Amino acid sequence: MKYAVILERDEDGYFAASVPALSGCFTQGKTLEEVMANIKEAIELYIEDLKEHGEEIPEDTTRGIMDVEVNA
Repeated sequence: MKYAVILERDEDGYFAASVPALSGCFTQGKTLEEVMANIKEAIELYIEDLKEHGEEIPEDTTRGIMDVEVNA
């Protein structure tokens, strides 16, 4: 399975990662490598929990992320 992950960098330099298809699935890390390892683990645990409770595993319907330029 593949899921789109949103990455952001906060004002302290930490990376935050979230998975839009899995509500509440997020983590952070000091480096890009750390946050990617953390989000992979978070996704696996999230799915494991869904299976244990007999819940449906959501599919990722993300079709892409685009930059949109606006005049501000």
